[in-house]
Amino acid sequence: MWRVMILYGLALAAGALLLEWLDYKHMVRAWSTELYIGIVAILFIALGMWVGNRLTPQPRGPAFERNDAAIRSLGISERECEVLDLLASGAANKVIARRLGISPNTVKTHVARLFEKLEAANRTEAIHKARTLDILP
Repeated sequence: MWRVMILYGLALAAGALLLEWLDYKHMVRAWSTELYIGIVAILFIALGMWVGNRLTPQPRGPAFERNDAAIRSLGISERECEVLDLLASGAANKVIARRLGISPNTVKTHVARLFEKLEAANRTEAIHKARTLDILP
């Protein structure tokens, strides 16, 4: 984190120094005004391209492949995987029960077992650990 902050600070300082140098050259009339306008325009174009590249979502890598080895080693059943997928989508227990055609108590049991197997204290932690293990996309 510090490295990134230092790099951004150095880039900002270099940009400010360049603009001050251009302002000085403009004041002493070293070059024509059109040249200064062109240089500043090129700087803003480059800055716009860089910011656009940073803010535009990048395409994801290859298609997601579920880590079956992790599922087997943790002992997660197929039904528990279905419950975990629906948990990750933000569904409540009653919604999960309706979609899977099971009772809400069964969903609670599956969720509790998932917490045990993933060693998680809550839904957010369970989903995070499942994503870390490539069980969820």
